Amino acid sequence: MGNRNNVTVFILLGLSQNKNIEILCFVLFLFCYIAVWMGNLFIMISITCSPLINQPMYFFLNYLSLSDLCYTSTVVPKLITDLLAERKTISYSSCMTQLFILQFLGGIEIFVLTRVAYDRYVAVCRPLLYTVTMSRQRCNAIITACCTGGFMHSASQFLLTIFLPFCGPHEIDHYFCDVYPLLKLACADTYRIGLLAIVDSGLVALVTFVILMGSCFLMLHTIRGCPAESRAKALSTCSSHVTVVGLFFGPVLLIYMRPAETFPEDKAFALFYTIIAPMFNPLIYTLRNLEMKNAVRKML
Repeated sequence: MGNRNNVTVFILLGLSQNKNIEILCFVLFLFCYIAVWMGNLFIMISITCSPLINQPMYFFLNYLSLSDLCYTSTVVPKLITDLLAERKTISYSSCMTQLFILQFLGGIEIFVLTRVAYDRYVAVCRPLLYTVTMSRQRCNAIITACCTGGFMHSASQFLLTIFLPFCGPHEIDHYFCDVYPLLKLACADTYRIGLLAIVDSGLVALVTFVILMGSCFLMLHTIRGCPAESRAKALSTCSSHVTVVGLFFGPVLLIYMRPAETFPEDKAFALFYTIIAPMFNPLIYTLRNLEMKNAVRKML
C-alpha cells in the first residue's frame, strides 16, 4: 500500500512514437471527435424537440447518444492534445478518475444497447404487448437500472486497481488509463485480480453480445411468414445489431475475454469502441429510420 505513492505521474506512450503519424492521427481524430459531437448532439435535439421522444425506441436512443458523447469525451480530448505534446503524462489521481468514469459510461453504453435490442424484440415479436411492456414508467426504470449497473461495474473495476501498489516503471503502453495496462505496472501479483477483471468486463460484454444476437435470431424467426414490409423492417433492425456488434463488441471481446495481458494491437482495437462506434451509432440506429429522417428535416 505504501509503495503506491512512489508513482504520482504516469507516462502515456500513446498510439505511435512517429511525429508524422501523430500529426496525421491528430487531424483524423479531431475530425472524428467533431463528427461525434455534431451527429449525437443533432440526434438528441431532433428527438427531444419532436414527438419521437414519447416513443420508447427513441427515448433509449436519446440516452445512447448522450452516453456516446460523454464516453468519447472522457478519452478523445486527452488523446488529441497528447498527439501534439512532447511528453504525454497523466497524474495518478487523474488516471484513476479517468478509469472510473470510462468504465461507468462504458457500462451504461452496453446496458442501453441491450435495452434497445429488447425494445426492438418486443416491437417485432410481441407487438400487442408493446405499449404495456414499454410504458414510460418502465422506460425510466430501465434507464435507472442501466446507470446503476454501470456504476456497479465501474466501482468493481476501480476497486480492483485503486489499492494496487505502483513503484515503477510508470509508462502505460496505451493512450488512456485502462485496467489491463495498469495491472501490468503493479508491483504485486495481479493474477487473481486479472481473473476478476475478466469475469467483470468480459462477461458483461459477452452476455450483451449473446442478447443482441439472440434478439436478432428471434426476430428473424418470428417474421418468417410475415409480409415483406415487416421482414424488411426486422432485417434492418438486425443489420443494425450486427453492425454495432462488429464495431463495438468485437474489439471489446477481443481485449477483455482473454488473460489480463496487453498487446500493441489493443490500442488499435480500443479506437473502435472509444471513437469509431460512437461516431457511427447515429447513422446506424437513427438516420436509417424514416421517422428519424423526418424529424431531422423538420429541425433543418
